[in-house]
Amino acid sequence: PAGAVEPISLGLAIAGAAASALTGFISYPRLYCYFRECCLQRHDHRAAVALQENLDRKLFGQHLVNKVVVKAVKGFLNNTNAKKPLALSLHGWTGTGKNFVSKIVAESIYKRGLQSKYVHQFVATLHFPHAHSINLYKDQLQSWIRGNVSICPRSLFIFDEMDKMHAGLIDSIKPFLDYYELLDGVSYRQAIFIFLSNAGAEKITEVALDFWRNGRTREDIQLTDIQNALSVSIFNNKNSGFWHSTLIDRNLIDYFVPFLPLEYKHVKMCVRVEIESRGYAVDEDILTRIADEMTYFPREERIYSDKGCKTVDAKLDYYYDF
Repeated sequence: PAGAVEPISLGLAIAGAAASALTGFISYPRLYCYFRECCLQRHDHRAAVALQENLDRKLFGQHLVNKVVVKAVKGFLNNTNAKKPLALSLHGWTGTGKNFVSKIVAESIYKRGLQSKYVHQFVATLHFPHAHSINLYKDQLQSWIRGNVSICPRSLFIFDEMDKMHAGLIDSIKPFLDYYELLDGVSYRQAIFIFLSNAGAEKITEVALDFWRNGRTREDIQLTDIQNALSVSIFNNKNSGFWHSTLIDRNLIDYFVPFLPLEYKHVKMCVRVEIESRGYAVDEDILTRIADEMTYFPREERIYSDKGCKTVDAKLDYYYDF
């Protein structure tokens, strides 16, 4: 007769097999990261492709943003010897796509996007509301960035409402954006910093209007037509978190990315995509009515939507019985 296996021996055998399986599971990062979120989750090439595809399909009227953001992020992700973190500053009116683009960047790098534990958002009016606490905020911000980059070198930090941030606060992160190989044993060279602001929107609109009045299309606008004037405008704006900031003065912001004001045709594109994303057939009459209800500026020409595409969701809820 076959020899009986003692319960203790059987238990040890099962435990040993489980441990062996776990060791093998952890030994294969791709398999492990399939079930658990990992730092540097997506291959850099795949992340760049995902970014390009999403911007092409979902972002309207922002040829400069598409070109600059894709090139900047793709080049940075593929650079195995970056000298500093990537720092992008996105500027434009409300509803032109700044938050949307930062969301797409996050999703291209990490599957969970903004919900990833490696993506960190700061909103000026929420996280840094009191001017008298600015020194405390500086210490907290430095500690937070240091701790998260120590855990994951490819951490993504998004700072929203920079135009409402207290001047001087953002300068506390200057060492992390500079050309240091190590700071207290930590390298920040793989991290990404994205700043969002309404500051500079007037300058962007001024350039766009000049092109329109001279019979040129918005697609004729090049980054060189606006970037320098934009950075100077932001640096000298007393109502901005970048007022006389060392991040600008020391050239630590890699790109100032202008979001052009959206035109009527772009609003209609936003409405169409939102309807389709909800699984409904597009009613052209409703689509046109929603676009017509938006307010446009300047008062005489009525070229640009003053809220971009920001209120499209609410208007759709009114017209469609979702």
